[in-house]
Amino acid sequence: MHEMGIALQIAEIAKSAIPKTPEDLKIKAVNLRVGKLTAIVPDSLRFCFEIVVKNTPLDGAALNIEEVPIVAVCKECYAETIITDADFSCGKCKSGKLDIISGRELTVSSIEVADPEESETNKKKSKKK
Repeated sequence: MHEMGIALQIAEIAKSAIPKTPEDLKIKAVNLRVGKLTAIVPDSLRFCFEIVVKNTPLDGAALNIEEVPIVAVCKECYAETIITDADFSCGKCKSGKLDIISGRELTVSSIEVADPEESETNKKKSKKK
């Protein structure tokens, strides 16, 4: 399962993005763009991410995944085609000569830091329980 290695890398990227401040900051969400050609299973990646971030500033952070479709441009007629199945051919002229222009992405697009006041309120609530 290559999702565990990817989850470890995402956690490292997110941890390194936390600003060095006196107060403890928590990450609210990590937003990814994942291309269909990466063969990543989003639910498996979320599961692995949950395990990897336990007892870190990322604990409880959401992992939001935007799936990026496979898009190709035909080298014959220059039409742009979204590939939805194993048939990698132009939707217009049916040529198999394509340049893939998206679908290989694996990018941390943004990291959302929780408001320090919100984090403090949540700490107080959890202590009362």
